[in-house]
Amino acid sequence: MQRRDFLKLSAGTAVAAAFTSRANAQGAVKEIRIGYQKTGVLVITRQQASLEKHFNPQGIDVKWVEFSSGPPMMEAMNVGSVDFGSVGDSPPVFAQAAGAAIVYAAGQPITNGQGILVPKDSPIRSIADLKGKRIGFTKGSSAHNVVVQTLEKAGLTYADIMPVYLTPPDAGPAFANGSIEAWAIWDPYFAIGETKQGGRILINSREVTKTNSFYIANREFAKTHGAILQQIVDVTTATGKWAEQHRGEVAKWLAAVTGVPLDIQAVAAERANFVVGPVTDDIVVTQQGVADRFYKLGLIPKPIVVRDIVWRNPAA
Repeated sequence: MQRRDFLKLSAGTAVAAAFTSRANAQGAVKEIRIGYQKTGVLVITRQQASLEKHFNPQGIDVKWVEFSSGPPMMEAMNVGSVDFGSVGDSPPVFAQAAGAAIVYAAGQPITNGQGILVPKDSPIRSIADLKGKRIGFTKGSSAHNVVVQTLEKAGLTYADIMPVYLTPPDAGPAFANGSIEAWAIWDPYFAIGETKQGGRILINSREVTKTNSFYIANREFAKTHGAILQQIVDVTTATGKWAEQHRGEVAKWLAAVTGVPLDIQAVAAERANFVVGPVTDDIVVTQQGVADRFYKLGLIPKPIVVRDIVWRNPAA
């Protein structure tokens, strides 16, 4: 996501966002807007109606907004269209560098649910073989970070590949028809590529780096409604604990709410980590490494300090 594009979008909605922020500050919360993708704890939370059960008795409605990836969710959150959502490690780095009004509310380590796929009959057998190849991934996503760190492991640079920036729905067909020679992606698309589109796992992200996903909140929402935000985090955390012990049911629910076939969601659910927790010092250090790496490569326009936007509940 280019900084000028991000700021252009922000400018176009600044007045509306400011009005919304003032309205929220002056009165009680009437609606919470949750951004989610096709996998993860928030999908389960939606299916269980856990947030509705918690907040509806308080007179608060819950609205769910689906996104194909993290970058557009960060744009929506920046302008106040979404209050809370889950993304990978890279989207908040790009967003913070562009001045987005976001905070880190909670963290979740990623275990096996993302990596780089190549066609089963591809001559690509090692990371070094990626040199000069067309690699598809979503710009500013967690897959972007996986690509960067995978290349570093083999002594390659970003300039050694041909990045092809594609959203997950576009990347799948491109991978299947050979328009790209490798695909960096996360579940459930990772499982789709592996099981339905003739993919072979070249590298799992755990082999090259520690990665985290995050629960992000709009900065004004966090500042004005910290107690509500803490309740959202608490409900999400409880859902994650349940999911760790009920992976079969999780797969069924993920399939039902996303339309992704059960056999694919079963693969994704089995290897996923659902534990949600605070943004610890270790997580901050890892995330700062992502930010520093992206700045060094010229992928973000300025250095950032991740810790500056980590939310801490004042009432805790």
